[in-house]
Amino acid sequence: MPIAALNGTHIPFDVTGDTGDWIALSPGGRRGMDELLPLATRIAEGGYRVLIHDRRNCGAGEVAFDDRAPEFEIWADDLYALLQHVDASPAIVGGFSSGCRLSLLLALKHPEAVRALLLMRITGGAFAAERLARKYYTDYIEMVEQGGMQAIQHDAHFRALIAANPSNAARLAQMDAPTFLRIFRAWRTDLEAGATMPVLGATQAQLRSLAVPTCVIPGTDRTHPIEVGKHVHELIAGSTWIPMDLVQRDADFIPMEAWCDDATLADSLLRFLKTLPAQDRP
Repeated sequence: MPIAALNGTHIPFDVTGDTGDWIALSPGGRRGMDELLPLATRIAEGGYRVLIHDRRNCGAGEVAFDDRAPEFEIWADDLYALLQHVDASPAIVGGFSSGCRLSLLLALKHPEAVRALLLMRITGGAFAAERLARKYYTDYIEMVEQGGMQAIQHDAHFRALIAANPSNAARLAQMDAPTFLRIFRAWRTDLEAGATMPVLGATQAQLRSLAVPTCVIPGTDRTHPIEVGKHVHELIAGSTWIPMDLVQRDADFIPMEAWCDDATLADSLLRFLKTLPAQDRP
């Protein structure tokens, strides 16, 4: 697996496909890139090169806590650097849930690097902001407040990060609790601020400013409500609405595999992708 040294961290990545326009896909939550391999393969078979990567604190990525910006903006900056590294910019960029936020922030911060957007399982609303702020940050803040950094190393997510990348054990051991708490509290505050926005991470004005071809595929649970997807579709002029399922579910969260199968999703994405003009590049 190739690894790129970028922005002070090492980013594992994978490219599926040898020719065609570049597509960068990001998973949701803090999950690793491996879950996207089946989808990437299907899209690559349609004539594209698909870039996936492990973000900081995800998969085989490095543990890296940085308070220079909100976590999702740091992820967007890392993907921007990775696109330059593999000479894939501008690319079609998309993702699910937190990967969708990453994609939106990349388009807003670095519009020259994005030629189209694939926005899937869009997250928004007060319930989502509260639930994810706890899941991503508050649970870990309380863990460290009660048990110090040693408690983090016994958490299931961070144990998985160490198993995938053993050098993460030393990184966690070197982190002091006050610094960790300061960074996670700042990241939590930023995420909570999205509760009143149309989508976590972007304002109405920012969404209206987007001027690239965009497809919107909504989620159907309370974290990714259909209505949030519809609102984003309305705010991004000319966007394409691709409803996979228009039945809102009474569930806090529906796993990816229960939301849509890879074959159906790939077919829907490929139909949209084929409407885009081919990129004039090697």
